[in-house]
Amino acid sequence: MSTNQDEGKYPQLVAFDLDYTLWDLWIDTHVTGPLRRDGETVNEVLDRYNEKISFYKDVSHILHRLRRVGNSNIVDRGGAITIAACSRTYAPTLARKCLSLLLVAPDSKSGDAIGGTRPAIEFFDELEIYPGSKITHFKALKERTGIPYSEMLFFFDELRNREVEQLGVTFCHVPNGLTNEIFEMGLEEWRNRQ
Repeated sequence: MSTNQDEGKYPQLVAFDLDYTLWDLWIDTHVTGPLRRDGETVNEVLDRYNEKISFYKDVSHILHRLRRVGNSNIVDRGGAITIAACSRTYAPTLARKCLSLLLVAPDSKSGDAIGGTRPAIEFFDELEIYPGSKITHFKALKERTGIPYSEMLFFFDELRNREVEQLGVTFCHVPNGLTNEIFEMGLEEWRNRQ
């Protein structure tokens, strides 16, 4: 099922920061392991003190959309889309564990029930989750994937990471968590540069 939003060219790689971009906390300072999920609860992981970790409300739809568009036959979409998580955290093991436990439901907005409920980590093709510069993260992505920087779009909550633009990556600032509107703005900025 495609929607009007699916039309148009997409970058070959879309990357997301985690903290304050996909969820509303810093995994290395606000969360204490071990992490757990209660049964099959969707979009909620609990830490040792029952603090909740959840994606912002539009994130699962955006992840489903990227998978749907990347797997569809939309003529102008640009081919398969690589989804990456790029986080400069000092708790990479905790971040990966959270992505493994956090369940994403089928996308009710598009009627996309392919695969049913599944762990968030299954949506990500690449993980650059460790302390260090975003320049380092994107150089590693380019080396592994062969995707040119001009075909990369990066969503992040901190303006200082605009530094990736010196490589040719399109940067989209996410001031208050990723929303459908901000995602559209990022796509539009990337398309305008093509």
